Amino acid sequence: MKTRPLMDIALLKGHAPYTLAGFAAFRSVIDTDGAVPARLKALFVAVAAIDRRHLSLARREIERGVTLGLTPLEATAGLIVLTSLRGEAAAMDFADVLDAAFEDLQAPEPQDLPTAKAGEAEANFTAYFGSIPAPLKQLLRLSPQAADAYYLMRRGSIDANPLSPKHGELLLLAILAAGYSPMAATHVRGARNAGASDEEIAEAVLCAVPAAGVAAWMAVGGMLAPPEEGGIPR
Repeated sequence: MKTRPLMDIALLKGHAPYTLAGFAAFRSVIDTDGAVPARLKALFVAVAAIDRRHLSLARREIERGVTLGLTPLEATAGLIVLTSLRGEAAAMDFADVLDAAFEDLQAPEPQDLPTAKAGEAEANFTAYFGSIPAPLKQLLRLSPQAADAYYLMRRGSIDANPLSPKHGELLLLAILAAGYSPMAATHVRGARNAGASDEEIAEAVLCAVPAAGVAAWMAVGGMLAPPEEGGIPR
């Protein structure tokens, strides 16, 4: 089942021209190549939709991405990040979306599962964050095995992501923006460190708007302001 496009809703067409004009302008940014390729923005919209449990929107966006050239490997990046960031149920929903969108979806042979060496998680957290955030300090103290698990999943989402490091960070940002998460600040920094421009970051965040509304931008947009205006320094 496909989502009925918002622009086709008769009540909005009859009563809300300003709303539809604004939505159409947002979609124009999302649906076309810009700072970020349109096929990846379709993926970003889809994972944001999964975050908000809007499965029909996720299906429509992945189908659109496929027509734009989105590959199964690129789409797998969404599956990896959703597994880490939003858990098993979200990942399983997205796996079903991918199965439906790609004909004869083939997976490679299973790989051996890696393990974390002693001290590897702590070193990774320090290198990425600068100093270890308080929740991760407590995880290291109270459940070292779970800290290793967190580290391994971070490696999968960021270091071993099928997308480039920059686009992997932007995908993370789209999901965090959809959830209005303060964790977005970490990945604004991460995206910049991976080479993303603020225009690319802005487009990734805007990909959360179809699923989460303009509040998604309001949750993150201020982070891109100049430091003297309260934004995150480069």
